[in-house]
Amino acid sequence: MPFRHQRSLALAAVVIAACCASIAQTPAQAQGQPSSPPAKKPATAAATPAQAAPAAPQPTLLGQFGDWGAYSAAPGGKKVCFALAKPASSKTTPPNRPRDPAYMFISSRPSEKVRDEVSIIFGYGFKPNSDASIEIAGANYAMYTQADGAWVKNAAEETRLVDAMRKGADLTVKGTSAKGTASTDVYSLRGLPEALNRVGQECK
Repeated sequence: MPFRHQRSLALAAVVIAACCASIAQTPAQAQGQPSSPPAKKPATAAATPAQAAPAAPQPTLLGQFGDWGAYSAAPGGKKVCFALAKPASSKTTPPNRPRDPAYMFISSRPSEKVRDEVSIIFGYGFKPNSDASIEIAGANYAMYTQADGAWVKNAAEETRLVDAMRKGADLTVKGTSAKGTASTDVYSLRGLPEALNRVGQECK
């Protein structure tokens, strides 16, 4: 797995643990108070490298825009910014299979010259060498997977994907767990352009 994606997976563990409480709030609640400290770390994050590290600084909520929050953090003293959302709807086949919360991130890490990197935490572990996918506006983007994370397989398509996300209403993410459970998550894109603009202002 590319080094930048190893860093992304480790960051995701820290971010999810720190942001879960604030993500669960309504937009009005999130606007009115800072992000809350984690009550409990998600089970899927337990195996990631971030858990072995000392407690990281809490991410700061820069603003809630529709269904997307804009955040900044500085793990290891290096500033990162990201837009983050939970699925608007989810279903699994077979139905009602146990699963941890899923999240989509669009991250910028200036120190690594990474901008608008799309990644997803699925809430379950993938079978080795399996793919996931994003579907939006009639186009399909393959994603490679590692542990419970997924990234755009062809980095050259990432800019086109983010542009489609800025213009779209929603997108669909599909994957299959190591145990054979297929998931379909629909993410609302309401507020994403504003969240990405705020991220861009904070992490230039």
